[in-house]
Amino acid sequence: MKVSPFPPDDSGFDAFVRQSAPGLLRLGNILTLDRSAAEDLAQETLIRVGLAWPRLRADGNPVGYAQRTMTNLFLNERRRRRPTPTDKIPETAGEDTALAAVDSAAAVRQILAGLPPKQRAVIALRYLADLPDDEIGRLLDCTPATVRSQLSRGLSSLRMTMTAEG
Repeated sequence: MKVSPFPPDDSGFDAFVRQSAPGLLRLGNILTLDRSAAEDLAQETLIRVGLAWPRLRADGNPVGYAQRTMTNLFLNERRRRRPTPTDKIPETAGEDTALAAVDSAAAVRQILAGLPPKQRAVIALRYLADLPDDEIGRLLDCTPATVRSQLSRGLSSLRMTMTAEG
């Protein structure tokens, strides 16, 4: 039997991590558009949630805190370092359904990469996390009207890009 070097978790943090990590990773994937960066973002988020865990247990909303932390980490990182996305997706040699799915996913990532970070965050929180405007506003420190405005602009931009690309 293996003995863990860590004390047993009586606080419920392990259960929280097991339950919320997949959702945080999905949110991170939409925000960063990169699997590796999403894993790093989710890990940093869980570290910060773990450090604040005693306070969060009393608050009763650790998932909301984690989503807000992840969104803030993403937006702050984007402000510090602005990478430039690639201009073109590599061409494929033949018709393969697996390659078509990869091309489709890459096209969606490229379209999402064209959105400003806050619009992408609002779209991810609305459609991936299924949060209402007031909750998204609390996570992003803005009003529900600003959330609706960012959502509308982001969706309009996505429609125009998708229409232009056929």
